[in-house]
Amino acid sequence: MAKQESVAERTEALLTPIAARFQVNIYDVEFVKEGSDWYLRAYIDKPEGVTIQDCEDVSRALSDRLDEEDFIEDAYILEVSSPGLGRILKKDRHLQSALGQEIELKTYRPVEGQKEFSGILKSFDTESLVLACEQKDQISNRTFSRKDLAVIRLALDF
Repeated sequence: MAKQESVAERTEALLTPIAARFQVNIYDVEFVKEGSDWYLRAYIDKPEGVTIQDCEDVSRALSDRLDEEDFIEDAYILEVSSPGLGRILKKDRHLQSALGQEIELKTYRPVEGQKEFSGILKSFDTESLVLACEQKDQISNRTFSRKDLAVIRLALDF
């Protein structure tokens, strides 16, 4: 297991009772290096949306627990936030909650001359994802291999 995954999993375990205490859901936890800095990011959510106060409460409690456990060797910046409206859908639980909603995806390589697609998420499994896409004024289902997808996110509808 990579260092980033190990840190994220241990942090999520510490975050679980904190999230329950503040009545928020854990959307994701990631430990990533950007430039010379490490970031430990916890994304929280709740049906009515998270507030700045929710983020502050969870951040303070998580910071205290991380200090107690002291298992991260590198210096890092802790961030607690909402996953946002155009949230990235990385895990199966994210895709499950997005079924029937419009999503956008980007592929690593062009598919039929394009790398960006949008449509209604119809289904998914461990290998593929099916979108109902509008093409030439008609809707058709397109299947994408998950290994070919660089990013999947909820579409922003303004």
